Amino acid sequence: MSESTEEPGPSEPSLDEQIAAYQREFRDLDPQVEQVVSALGRLNRRMNVAYGRQVAALGISNAEWEVLKTLVLSGAPYRLGPGELAKRLGLTPAAMTHRIDRMAGEGLVTRDRDENNRVRVIVELTDEGRAKWLEAMRMATDFEEDLLQDLSGEERGVLGELLVRLLRRVEHAQPDAGGRLTDLD
Repeated sequence: MSESTEEPGPSEPSLDEQIAAYQREFRDLDPQVEQVVSALGRLNRRMNVAYGRQVAALGISNAEWEVLKTLVLSGAPYRLGPGELAKRLGLTPAAMTHRIDRMAGEGLVTRDRDENNRVRVIVELTDEGRAKWLEAMRMATDFEEDLLQDLSGEERGVLGELLVRLLRRVEHAQPDAGGRLTDLD
């Protein structure tokens, strides 16, 4: 096992301390595997906190960011029905309605009847919502460049390929794991 340079959180053991404790309690543990999955877990948690702080600085929540991102990913004109939004985000219709209500009140999205089907509602990204999305992307890009600054282009490529391989393995083994276990709202 290599020397860990990761600094633990306030009450969190270092990766090496965590792995040693696990090995003490579970002798079949592969320390290399545990180092990879524990580091990925901690990295994911810390990155989520950093991204959450960035969007909070813009006056939006992580939940609102996810809706903005989903609308942008749908392509111009950045419109989806509430049911499709809920499905893509792994939310219940009630949670999605609550989120859309809040975001419409903040001017991030509009909610209008479909001109071709007056029963159907369409949620559309506003100019303000798109501006918030773009600013969040600028902030995330700066953060991500800083995060990877110590890796060469080749190392970034290898790391990216390895992570995609791991992701594909999980997606194959757990095809239904893309959603959430519970709503965030």
